[in-house]
Amino acid sequence: MYELMIESKFAAAHQLRGYQGKCEKLHGHNWRVTIAVTAERLNEQGLAVDFHDLKKSLREVLDQLEHTFLNDIFPFTQINPSSENLAKWIYDTMNKKINDENLEVASVTVWESDTASASYFE
Repeated sequence: MYELMIESKFAAAHQLRGYQGKCEKLHGHNWRVTIAVTAERLNEQGLAVDFHDLKKSLREVLDQLEHTFLNDIFPFTQINPSSENLAKWIYDTMNKKINDENLEVASVTVWESDTASASYFE
């Protein structure tokens, strides 16, 4: 089994509904996202997946969030745009884009600061 990881970033604002503290107010983050994928085998070039293609897919997903108010984007109109919920949403969205008989999303980690992150994996 092979595991590959890439990282990307996006900037967006959010507020946590029902949160008793500063994070209930509108604020923003420079989010960092790390995604790990696994593959059973390599292709004829010796690659599990081209990093360029993987980065492009993640960028397409994150562009939906870039410079937005996350609370206005479904499903965050219904659930809080917490790091945990963002990690799951990115995981699910990437799964739909890249999963095939060989390649699978293993985990997504969302960093809202240099010292705080949440990961989602199944």
